[in-house]
Amino acid sequence: MTAELVRGQNHPLSQSRLEIRVSAGTPVVAVAALGDENGRIHGVEWVAHPGAPTQPGLEVSRQAAADHRLAVDLDAMTDAVHRVSVLLALPAPGGPGPARFGAVAAPFVAVTGLDGGEIASYTITGLEAESAVVALELYRRQGAWKVRAVGQGYAGGLTDLLTDQGLPEAVPLAGTIDEAVARGLARSVQAPPPRPADGDRSRQPAAPALGPDQGGTAPQGAPGPVPPSYGGQPAGGPGQTGPQPAYGGAGAADPSATTGGPIDYSHPGRRNSAPPPPPPTAPPAQPGQPAQPVAGDATGWSMEERLYNQVWGMFEDLARTTAAYRSAVDFAESRMDKELEQTLSDPRSRIGGQGDAAREAARARYTHLVDQAREVLDRDLVQLVAEADVVEPALPPAFARWDNPAWHAYRVPMEIPMALRLGDLWLPEADRIRIPMLLRLPLERGLWIDSGRADSVDGSFTDSHDMRRLAMETAVAHAARLLAVYPAGEFTVHVIDPAGSGAQPLAPLTQTGVLAAPPAQGAAGVTDVLGRLTQRVDLVQMALRGGAPDALPPGFDTSQQLLIVNDFPHGFDDRAVNQLRYLADEGPAVGVHLMMVADREESAGYGPLLDPLWRSLLRLTSVPDDHLADPWVGHAWTYEPPLVPPGSQVLHQVLTQVAAARRSWDR
Repeated sequence: MTAELVRGQNHPLSQSRLEIRVSAGTPVVAVAALGDENGRIHGVEWVAHPGAPTQPGLEVSRQAAADHRLAVDLDAMTDAVHRVSVLLALPAPGGPGPARFGAVAAPFVAVTGLDGGEIASYTITGLEAESAVVALELYRRQGAWKVRAVGQGYAGGLTDLLTDQGLPEAVPLAGTIDEAVARGLARSVQAPPPRPADGDRSRQPAAPALGPDQGGTAPQGAPGPVPPSYGGQPAGGPGQTGPQPAYGGAGAADPSATTGGPIDYSHPGRRNSAPPPPPPTAPPAQPGQPAQPVAGDATGWSMEERLYNQVWGMFEDLARTTAAYRSAVDFAESRMDKELEQTLSDPRSRIGGQGDAAREAARARYTHLVDQAREVLDRDLVQLVAEADVVEPALPPAFARWDNPAWHAYRVPMEIPMALRLGDLWLPEADRIRIPMLLRLPLERGLWIDSGRADSVDGSFTDSHDMRRLAMETAVAHAARLLAVYPAGEFTVHVIDPAGSGAQPLAPLTQTGVLAAPPAQGAAGVTDVLGRLTQRVDLVQMALRGGAPDALPPGFDTSQQLLIVNDFPHGFDDRAVNQLRYLADEGPAVGVHLMMVADREESAGYGPLLDPLWRSLLRLTSVPDDHLADPWVGHAWTYEPPLVPPGSQVLHQVLTQVAAARRSWDR
């Protein structure tokens, strides 16, 4: 049962891995501060915020949003940490949003377990002129953790709040947070539409969305894991422009002709925005049978957005039904153990066949409960399999597997898609279903293709030489897909291969001529490429911070940049290592992305120096591996890389078209 807290009230926490959910009527900034036994924050490294979203046992959102999910692992906190304070703040004044909490709905904060069950909740009421508030705090008392509702507001915003928390660097840290929020504000998107909460997993057809002319508003896009997601596209996704009002122009309404109310400046004969086309309809279902799935029946302003939301809906459905099955099996096991324990504790049951009969009855009840749960799971999986069968062939190239026929009709696009497929995800209870792993574009973090030896899901063994080759082939497939989904001239790939060991896997990129330059080799090549990309990041950052994004040097390449690094750390000195860390941290915000092909164990000689680098990258593997965690439900998803089918020429054909389009664009 959820404890509904009031200000000052506390509640014990029985779990160490928690999620803190924040709901507000407007985008807010979520910050978490670690404090000692006196509540004092020792430095900026004790604060998790959008500019530095992770701390040991703590992760917050990278941007302002109306809904947040903060991940907390109390067992991972150091002994010096006795308090975790959750801080909420409105974005910096001067933006389009409200300047005080009194102008919006009361924020709501809930502490939940990984299963989604609420432990405690708190509605922060009584706020007026405040623009920042300490929502609640988790604190350690006599070895046990509790949560307390605080609700302390500050009219001076984050600066006053952090100063009151005893942080000497309150002013510069508040500025850093505001800057990070400003960079990510244009990328803020809402979560996908909620899935059905009951046992019926059948997909309901989406109602046609209404445009402004019909009295409706454009829906927002869907997430990014994610988190998460990763500026300047509208919320509907890159290339997806929502309805925008038309102002002024010839034929505008005469203000003197109005008799009251707001003046309509729109053109009287022009529609402001065409409504989205109606979603596809499913054929009539047989009596007593679920509706047949249809590709693109989710909400969205384009078929691409509908398919994106539908894929994430399938992911949520599979996660939910698998969690329900696992929970039922756990309950059956605990019940059987309890019954067997009671049977063994009664001396009378050890006489004759009473004990054997009781044990058989307990096992029979366990089997019955598990069979019931499996029956429900199988029913849901049948629907998901049917949906996957119709969705997969309908996916556009950016979302499709390499063996999808969509690639045979490939043409270089004119717009950037919403997302990119980086592989598939599946769970052991439903190994028939593959959920496309879609990552929002542009990338918000770099990629790490792990070339180290891993325990394959099927038990097979791959030696280190083959792992390096497979990892490089996987990196090439990812790079080729990125080149293919961007318009001509808007994505550039650089390669660093110090020893030339990746020449064979890199052949599709080098032979088709899609690289900006031949792969850099040797110490001089490494220094040159890293120096140019580091300088690029510095130039763009200075232009943005100076408020003059157009004041870049003439001929400056404004395309997105991807650097593939092979065989790290061999051939990289300390300066190069620091430059790689800098590109991983600062590059994505200005369009420079990193793809590392490396074995982490080989760089163990650097000690903890490189730990922030690995944590900042999304780890992918070249063989199926169950390393991707789902912190909201608790599943470990198996990841499968998107390798090109053996003998297929699709990669060469696609890259040849990309190279031809780039040559035409450069003329």
